[in-house]
Amino acid sequence: MSPARPKITDVQRRARLGRAHLLAASARVDGPEQVAERVLGLHATDPATVYLSAAARQRNPSAADLERALYDERTLVRMLCMRRTLFVVPAGLAPIVDASIGRPVAARERRMLLRDLSAQLGHGQDWLAAVEQQVLAVLADLGEATAAQLAGLVPALRTRLVRSPGKSYETRARITNRVLTLLAAEGRIRRGRPLGSWTSSRFRWTLAEPRPELPEADARAALAGRYLAAFGPATTRDVQWWTGWNLTDTRTAIAATGAMDVDLDHGPGHALPQHLDPAPEFEPWAALLPSLDPTAMGWRHRDWYLDHAHTGDLFDRNGNIGPTLWWNGRIIGGWAQRPDGRITTRLLAPDPGRDAQHAIDDAVQRLTAFLGPTRSRPSIRTPLERRLNA
Repeated sequence: MSPARPKITDVQRRARLGRAHLLAASARVDGPEQVAERVLGLHATDPATVYLSAAARQRNPSAADLERALYDERTLVRMLCMRRTLFVVPAGLAPIVDASIGRPVAARERRMLLRDLSAQLGHGQDWLAAVEQQVLAVLADLGEATAAQLAGLVPALRTRLVRSPGKSYETRARITNRVLTLLAAEGRIRRGRPLGSWTSSRFRWTLAEPRPELPEADARAALAGRYLAAFGPATTRDVQWWTGWNLTDTRTAIAATGAMDVDLDHGPGHALPQHLDPAPEFEPWAALLPSLDPTAMGWRHRDWYLDHAHTGDLFDRNGNIGPTLWWNGRIIGGWAQRPDGRITTRLLAPDPGRDAQHAIDDAVQRLTAFLGPTRSRPSIRTPLERRLNA
């Protein structure tokens, strides 16, 4: 008879979360690079999320510190990767993410753009390559430019394609953003500083530094190991969902990490040896995390930290989570910043008690101090966030 597999309970997983994801006060770190290393990447579809996720995990956060890492020292890299989504990842991790996820995503982007160009306009690879070379030449000459400036200097970028043909919401849109997104996904250009404040989603574009190329299978194994170190224990489906790989590649990558099989409260999972150590004693903690925060979006199976009854309030129609309020490893509500700058919270779970309220008040004060005069409304609008802003 084979020995029973180790069991890791939901209670044990929640007990580790404050330290593992730098959310307990004594676990916070100094720099945004340390934050990104610990959680592998900061979701960047909404630019403000990068700053708010980092601020929740730093001792003395500042927007200037993150701008230094992103635009001056380039210790953090913004790239299209997991689930065809923008993330900010550590520079040292970028080649692994690029080889295991970024390059396949870029190949898909190129196929889809060429398909539409050919079907609607009769343009092929040579035409697209010529447009791309013009964009790269302009950026080499100017150093940086906005999408609008590039479209003004490269007329072919103003070519329009029909989106959703035959639908009631059919539109004709310029190919500007699709071409720039493709070049960025392939690592040939990158987003520079935004126009306006750190909450702006309008960026300048500039040429990117070359990335070393790694074997795809080796990179997948390396990323799976990093994921399990940051988010483990986790299920096969968790790894597959987070990366966007197919099931076969996911299983192969997990096997290459040497992770052990364990039992979780809701089924089988995978863990690294450190996950079997007794959970450390840790102080109670509360956190206000932004929409699409890496902790809230780190797993496909979320029952161990989220009551299913609350998903209708906290998620939008596309399955994206909005701003969340956490207490000791569990989501218990949400928050919003009102137009006057005030942070307001709403509990969805039963009142967790006086200690929790003191910790929540402290988290509100920290976030208010970080935001200062800045007003930030998430691009992910959820029912609870809308109610709090009503």
